[in-house]
Amino acid sequence: MNKPRGVAIPQSEKTVLILGANGRFGQAAVAAFAAAGWTVLAQARHGSADPLPAGVMALSTPLDASRDLAAQAKGAAVVVYAVNPPYTAWREQALPLLRLGMDLAQRLDALLMLPGNVYNYGAGMPPVLDERTPERPTTVKGRMRCAMEAELAARAPRGLRSVVIRAGDFFGCGRGSWFDLIIAKSLARGRLVYPGPVDVPHAWAYLPDLARAFVAVAERGDAQGFARLQFAGYTPTGAELLGGLEAAALDLGIRPVHGFKRGSMPWGVIRLGGLVVPMWREVAEMAYLWRVPHALDGRALGQLVGPVQETPLPDALRQALIDLGLAQGDKVGATIV
Repeated sequence: MNKPRGVAIPQSEKTVLILGANGRFGQAAVAAFAAAGWTVLAQARHGSADPLPAGVMALSTPLDASRDLAAQAKGAAVVVYAVNPPYTAWREQALPLLRLGMDLAQRLDALLMLPGNVYNYGAGMPPVLDERTPERPTTVKGRMRCAMEAELAARAPRGLRSVVIRAGDFFGCGRGSWFDLIIAKSLARGRLVYPGPVDVPHAWAYLPDLARAFVAVAERGDAQGFARLQFAGYTPTGAELLGGLEAAALDLGIRPVHGFKRGSMPWGVIRLGGLVVPMWREVAEMAYLWRVPHALDGRALGQLVGPVQETPLPDALRQALIDLGLAQGDKVGATIV
């Protein structure tokens, strides 16, 4: 597929402000834009937990100081919104924080880019999702996601240019997702836990690949109004994902004496515990994502920017485990009892 003709953004204008640069997607975006030759401004209120790539400028100005932040980011053509409040604080913080990001992008006259997810479609979603799939959210977070995107669209007539790139569950670039908190949490001890039926396809996005897709869209430089795109990523069944993880672990030298054991999520216990533990309540609300098969159709994204680089799944899984520290020290080549 040939890359469509677009208005390439001039090198002199290739400055991006990444909000929430200390999060997992924020870090991936910083690395991808820096590797593509952009001037990167990495905003994180409490600073970055990891060293920034050479040439990246760190900004610690909080998002709610939009006038000061806009002055520091003057000339930025793109704002990547990688802010992600804690799961338990979504109800109170998600929309107010996004509004601050919208205000900032409009001050800068910059394109606002937001990573989306499949929450919008609800438990009745079809097995293949594209930009025309009706949004019928069935959870609080799904309705909030729809409200966030509706506000982006509502601001388009007032001059805000924005794009949502929807993706499946994140993995790679460290900790903080279902991948490492649940599925591979005890991999070094030979145990894998899958949250749903292992014959159901589930959408995943490897963060370095998703971040490169953001760069490809940003570099066109001709975005107008509000747009939605979808990043296909991978759609393995649970069995395929677990098999890939076991193969990656063996390749890294993790060889449990009694082999790998597979377990499932105790959803009944989690729902009951959610009556008193807020995080469990929020997790239980999204259980349907593991029962309902879904894949993202990424053809529109490919038609816009050409082929999107995708790391082969075995390589992505192996690198994700390395990022989790499972290839360091005596864990490499070790026999795990």
